[in-house]
Amino acid sequence: MLQRSPLDPLHRELGARMVPFGGWEMPLEYPRGTIAEHLACRQAAVVFDVSHLGTVRLTGPGAYDRLQETLSNDLRKIGPGRAQYTHLLDDDDGSVLDDIIVWWHPGDGADATNVFDVMPNASNTDRVTDAIGGQATTHERAVLAVQGPAAKDRLAAVFPEAAAVGRFRVAHATWQGTECVVAGTGYTGEAGVEIAVPVAAAADLWRALLGAGIEPAGLGARDTLRLEAGLPLHGQELGPGITPLQAGLGWVVAWDKPRFRGRDALLAERAAGVQRHLVGIASEGRRPPRRGCAVLVDGERVGEVTSGNFSPVLGHGIALAFVPPQIDVGAAVTIDVRGTALAGRVVERPFVRR
Repeated sequence: MLQRSPLDPLHRELGARMVPFGGWEMPLEYPRGTIAEHLACRQAAVVFDVSHLGTVRLTGPGAYDRLQETLSNDLRKIGPGRAQYTHLLDDDDGSVLDDIIVWWHPGDGADATNVFDVMPNASNTDRVTDAIGGQATTHERAVLAVQGPAAKDRLAAVFPEAAAVGRFRVAHATWQGTECVVAGTGYTGEAGVEIAVPVAAAADLWRALLGAGIEPAGLGARDTLRLEAGLPLHGQELGPGITPLQAGLGWVVAWDKPRFRGRDALLAERAAGVQRHLVGIASEGRRPPRRGCAVLVDGERVGEVTSGNFSPVLGHGIALAFVPPQIDVGAAVTIDVRGTALAGRVVERPFVRR
């Protein structure tokens, strides 16, 4: 049975089209449609319900060491009151079992520097909990992602403490007597924050955000936005058999840490060199490349599209694809879209730079 967000009735009142996603039923789009929601995020401000994302809380004196010994990045680079992007890797081949944001709670009491919220992808919460321990608190809160160039200004009208949280910062903030956790994170390439609000206050906060001129947006726009920003999606650009090095995310690996899952496999791959790498492709015309389409050079198949869509900002198709490392920025390629040859070129990422 599909799980539902605490805000499910409100989405339905707004006429959202609901779809299964990662074991949840979530809004894909509202009546205005995905492209309108996408452009509202690029031009003003939107709010996404991302309550399907997992939250695993670790506390106590052993929490820091457990995360350091398990995840790929290095918490020594940050500190309390900061967020960090990291990976949980397969110990055998170094592939990405999940990509994760860690929210390190700010210093507020004796145990505050040992409180972490680990935010896995929707379907991977159990896998992450098995690897790091901790307690899943997913159903105790909703998570609202407020994103866009006007996000901070409009949010300040209803929740000024949240609007003040900087990029990749983490803070406790109180809204109408309810304590929330706010992080300066997101998945759109725009400025904004993500707010973990207890279930009892979630609907009122959602209504207040919409009342401040922040438009609701669904998972369809979230996906096209992250694609324009060149951000990977687990299950497509990351997952079984795909390592951080192949995905161009070597910066997520703390090579000088003596221990973390997958370290030996990644060291071996780094020494040998990757056999494929992730690139961005801009295609001609409005017809978009799609996941699974073959990428060809001089008529020979060299790779496959992992994500593809129409870019509302650029007005043409864009795609992410794995190809051999010698095929890099500037290379001309052809994408086979159901028998139609679509001309394209490998380009720098992000496709839309903010």
